[in-house]
Amino acid sequence: MARPIFVIEHLEPELGKWLLFEYEHAAEIAGKNRLMFTNVKKADERQILSKLGMVEEKSAAEIFSHEKVIILDPKAELPLKPEDFANKEAVVVGGILGDHPPRGRTRKLLTRRFPKAVVRNIGKGQFSIDGAVYVAKLVGEGTPLEAIPVKKGLTLKINKHGEIYLPYAYPLRDGKPVISQKLVAYLCSDEIVEDEEKLLKGEL
Repeated sequence: MARPIFVIEHLEPELGKWLLFEYEHAAEIAGKNRLMFTNVKKADERQILSKLGMVEEKSAAEIFSHEKVIILDPKAELPLKPEDFANKEAVVVGGILGDHPPRGRTRKLLTRRFPKAVVRNIGKGQFSIDGAVYVAKLVGEGTPLEAIPVKKGLTLKINKHGEIYLPYAYPLRDGKPVISQKLVAYLCSDEIVEDEEKLLKGEL
């Protein structure tokens, strides 16, 4: 039986560094040959993402038969199970950076476009994009969702600025949170402060 591919529907207006680091890590987890980015409208972003996996300008809703798709949505009523993967072509994850508190953007921007798809959650809390791919991959390989340890909230220690708290859900692998190490380095660096100042000035 063919294994479904992982699809990230790109839904943010810009491919910022934080998003790119999550996408890169998702490619490492899934493998470039099993990862597709859809809804990538900008040519320069398609070029960047083509190094990480397959890239499509169209939405996943235009590419796949809806009955053969699993949508990961935090607001879905039912949890993801290994048997959900039978006869499926794709597992679709929203390429959305988390909001706190959550605004339900996955349902508005993604789930509504797939009225006949299987819609599942992977537990309470918002997962990062790469974390969601990691959990879905394990479940697709037969691991029950409840057997995957998850840590709610992550505190990163920073020398100069104290600490940063990330209020999201992170699966644990060998007791450590599954998170992009490039993202951790970025969040703990002065670069993010400079980027935020540029954003405020409209330079980014």
